[in-house]
Amino acid sequence: MVLDVLSIPSPAEGTWYLGPLPLRGYALSIIAGIVAAIWIAERRWVARGGEAGEIQDLAIWAVPFGLVGARAYHVATDAGRYFGDGGNPWEALYLWKGGLGVWGGIAMGALGVYLGARAKGIRIAPVLDAIAPGVLVAQALGRWGNWFNQELYGRPTDLPWGLEIDPRHWPGDLTFPLGTTFHPTFLYECLWNLAAFAVLIWLDRRFRLGHGRVMAAYVMLYTAGRGWIEMLRIDDVELADVGGLRFNVWTSLVLFLAAAAYLVWSSRRHPGREEAVYTDRHVSSLVPDAAPD
Repeated sequence: MVLDVLSIPSPAEGTWYLGPLPLRGYALSIIAGIVAAIWIAERRWVARGGEAGEIQDLAIWAVPFGLVGARAYHVATDAGRYFGDGGNPWEALYLWKGGLGVWGGIAMGALGVYLGARAKGIRIAPVLDAIAPGVLVAQALGRWGNWFNQELYGRPTDLPWGLEIDPRHWPGDLTFPLGTTFHPTFLYECLWNLAAFAVLIWLDRRFRLGHGRVMAAYVMLYTAGRGWIEMLRIDDVELADVGGLRFNVWTSLVLFLAAAAYLVWSSRRHPGREEAVYTDRHVSSLVPDAAPD
């Protein structure tokens, strides 16, 4: 009885309607994360010497690139759901049903930032360092979309904060006694990301990180948490077991080591923080093109 009182309920509905307009909890969580990330990055960019408004300009590149990359990563690692027997290929486009792979989103989002920064004459390392902490907040808020969709939860638990999941959202090949609660991995990752955000801000202020080292520290902090949280999950993933570990655990391990190696190399090769955040061909977002006399 006590566990029933203390368990975390899942929402009965993840979509609400304003007339014919659907409001989806998953989409609202993603949007809230994007807005928060842009606001944080804008403040950090101005503090680094950049011009106000430029992060918003880069977001026009980064957000669509990131969404496409995140969805592509998910579909590629779980292709049987859409292209296998009984699958519907069109559902690969249904973003509102969940399914965004974080590493595809980060990789393609970074590519979008690179293209936008290059067009404006912004150096990529300092702008990525400005953006990185806000991405953790975006991920923390975005994880609540999993709660609305009742997806990506962990294995059964009798802990008082166990998550209630409707049986229709259980993995297709697994059944549990009625009343079973599960590890709320969305909440674990949300809290981990917020704590990592605080640590990353402290590290940046304490050591004046530069030359991409804030981004490297972000990768290390995020993957350190994602690895153990991933071990709790029971959702079906085609690349779920490689040498006894889920594919995303291996991804986290490899990226953690790569980021650590870059952090050490960069600290030795480029100590301190770069002063210039623009290239010689910087195009200001605040000064309009001069009209001819």
